[in-house]
Amino acid sequence: MRQGLKPGDHGELIQVVDPTMTITLGGLPQATVFSTPAMILLMELAAREALRPFLEDGEESVGVDVRVEHTGGAAQGAAVRGIARVTRIDGRRIDFEVSAFAGDREIGRGTHARAVVSLDRLVETIMKTAAENREAPPFMPDAGELGALETLLVKVENRIATVTLNRPRAANSIDIRMTGELERLAAWLAGHPHEVRAVVLTGAGKAFCGGDDVKEVATLSMDAARALSLRQANLFLAFERLPQVMIAAVDGPAFGAGCVAAYSCDFRFASHAARFAMPEIKLGWPPGYGIAQLTALVGKSRALGLCLTGEAISARQAHEWGLVHEVVPGMTLMQRVRRFAENLLKLPAEALRETKKLVHADEGALPKITHRADTAAYLRCLALPDAAEGIRAFKEKRAPLFPGT
Repeated sequence: MRQGLKPGDHGELIQVVDPTMTITLGGLPQATVFSTPAMILLMELAAREALRPFLEDGEESVGVDVRVEHTGGAAQGAAVRGIARVTRIDGRRIDFEVSAFAGDREIGRGTHARAVVSLDRLVETIMKTAAENREAPPFMPDAGELGALETLLVKVENRIATVTLNRPRAANSIDIRMTGELERLAAWLAGHPHEVRAVVLTGAGKAFCGGDDVKEVATLSMDAARALSLRQANLFLAFERLPQVMIAAVDGPAFGAGCVAAYSCDFRFASHAARFAMPEIKLGWPPGYGIAQLTALVGKSRALGLCLTGEAISARQAHEWGLVHEVVPGMTLMQRVRRFAENLLKLPAEALRETKKLVHADEGALPKITHRADTAAYLRCLALPDAAEGIRAFKEKRAPLFPGT
C-alpha cells in the first residue's frame, strides 16, 4: 500500500437508484424505495474509491466490518451520493465514517472498515468459492420416488425422461400447482443423475405452453404474485444447473413463460407449427423473468422486438435467430428429439455434465440475478389500471383498450 493516506481523506460516489437497488413495501408500487443493502453497498464503494489511489499493483480492498443506520428514504430514479471519510489507519486496516445522501438530505450514516489484501490471494479464494457453488444443486436433491403428479406426465425409458406439461384445456399454462410440481421434478432429477441422463420437455395437446395462467394471476395478491414470479425464475434457472441435458420439443405456441421454459433448456427442437412470443406487454406488464437469457440467445435488437411488440415469430424465424436448434415436421418431432437424446447417451456422462456447467457458467453471474429487477417491474405494472384492462380483455377474448391510448 502506498504512503500518503491520512485521516480526513474521503471518497465519494453518485448513483441513480434503479430497480435492482429497491424494495417494494407492502406490495405497493408507489412504495418502492432505495433498499438498505443497496445503500450499504453505495457507502462501501465510496470507501473503496477513497483507497483506490493508494493501492499498489496487485492489491485490492475488501470490506471487513460495516455498521449503518438507515435514516431516510429515496425513490427509484433518485440520485444518491455516498461519502466515506477516513478516521483511522491501522496497518492494512482502514476505518471510515460513512454517510449517504439523496440531494442534501441525509438518508444513512455509520462506520465501515476495509482491509487491503493481495489480489492474487483474493482471486484464489473467489475461484474456490465459485467452484463450490457450482457443485451446489438448484434444489435439494430428492433420491426418492417422484410420486403422483397432476399437471405433469413423466415417463422414463432408457435413461431418457419425457416430461409432458399436461393442462391441454388451458394451453398447458403454468399455474401455482404446475410450478410446485416442476420444482418437485427438478429436485427429483437432481437426485437421479445416473438413472436419468436426458430430459425431453413437451406439451400435451395443441400447445407447448401458453405462458402463465392469467386468470389465476388476476386472483393473486401482490405478495403472492411476487413469490410466484421469483419461484418460476429460479425454477427455469435451475434447468441449467441440473445434471441432465434438457431438450425442449416445441409443437404449437410457446408464449411467455412457455417461451422461457423452452429457451431455458439446453436444446430446442420445433415443429413447423411452433410459434414463439413474449406477449406480456399486451396484458399490461413486462416479462417477470427471463429477459437476460433471451437477450443472450437472440441479441438485444431481437429481444426488444419480441418483448416490446408481443408479436409471435414462426419456428423458421426462431431458427434463424438462434432461438431454435432445428425445425422438423410435426409428425416426426418426437422421433427426432428421441434420436438426438439417444445419441447423447453414447457420449461420456461426466464430460457432458461438466461441459454443460462450463458453458452456462461462462455467461457470468449477472443474468442469474436480473430476474429480481424483472419481477419488480412486473409487479409495479401489475398494480396499474393497464394490467386490470389487459386481464379483462384476456378473459373476454378481445383486444385490450389501455387507458390513455
